[in-house]
Amino acid sequence: MQVQNLSSSGTQATTPARHLVATALIGAAVIGYLVHKTPESRTRLESLSQMARTLGELSATDAAVVTRLLAIPATQGDSRHV
Repeated sequence: MQVQNLSSSGTQATTPARHLVATALIGAAVIGYLVHKTPESRTRLESLSQMARTLGELSATDAAVVTRLLAIPATQGDSRHV
């Protein structure tokens, strides 16, 4: 995707859409939580998903997946999968 640069007649590439960045960050947090099952990884996932919801960058479907994952009591070393 290209946009017109207001300071010149050239074009430049835009940064990735915010929702794609939010999805990538939350995806990494989900993986970290599923692998490590630590309070820190849970807090990171909760924080990132709440921020993305607040900014309107997390779809209802993705928010439901995160909510369902966080509703499952997890202990370190738990082998259950979502």
